[in-house]
Amino acid sequence: MTILNETYTLSNEVEIPKLGLGTWFIDDDQAADAVRAAINTGYRNIDTAQAYGNEHGVGEGVRTSGVAREDLFVSTKLAAEIKDHQAAVTAIDESLAKLDIGYIDLMLIHAPQPWDDFRGGNYAEGNRQAWRALEDAHTAGKIRAIGVSNFLEPDLENILTHGTVAPHVNQVLLHAGNTPAELLAFCKDRDILVQAYSPIAHGTLLDSRQITAIAQKYEVSVPQLCIRYALQLGTQPLPKTANPEHMRSNADVDFEISEADMAALRTFDERDYGEHAVFPVYSGK
Repeated sequence: MTILNETYTLSNEVEIPKLGLGTWFIDDDQAADAVRAAINTGYRNIDTAQAYGNEHGVGEGVRTSGVAREDLFVSTKLAAEIKDHQAAVTAIDESLAKLDIGYIDLMLIHAPQPWDDFRGGNYAEGNRQAWRALEDAHTAGKIRAIGVSNFLEPDLENILTHGTVAPHVNQVLLHAGNTPAELLAFCKDRDILVQAYSPIAHGTLLDSRQITAIAQKYEVSVPQLCIRYALQLGTQPLPKTANPEHMRSNADVDFEISEADMAALRTFDERDYGEHAVFPVYSGK
């Protein structure tokens, strides 16, 4: 059995494959090919978002993959700017239409604040309204599981206190060099699965001498080490690539990182995202 055959079970008993394909920065006209290549490689978990602008292409890739819809797990995200119930209802239906795959397996609120005010003002009420729209779609069977992304403990408490369904997932920036231990513990205690986006720090860890040295010890690549690290933390990594060879390599993680090396990776601090720091999630806010 490879990692592509393994699953986690969410708090509502929905199974989610342990390794997924991220599609950020894959253009809509290239997304279908990337998704088909991933599914052909054995991936069954595909992640997109309204903000990525490629839901149509992702849906096309799923529909034309030759694999039964029920054997695939497709996630998308409600745009971070939507903090109004009716706008969220409309946007959910728009995602369903663009993907055109019958239903969505997982839908998240992309961020607790709009991107132009990330980690800024108080949007607690707006998040409650967006969450209510997700709950309604979940109850209606349009979405199998619902969650959030980039939410910190107070953001999660807002939903846990006021919602009727606890988030099944929190998708966050997590990689060797940026391991939010307190947030991980908070989510674990509440049976919220943590998904790890940018598990290779948007590629910046490829240049890390310390990470490279540990990878060489196991005779694996830096991406393989980083993906394995996220898995051993009990999180669900979403490495992004449109390259079929990288897809295969990213799934070849049948090795075990020692406790000593896991401890070193947990305490490693590497958050210099260079040119990518222009994006709010890498800005250090």
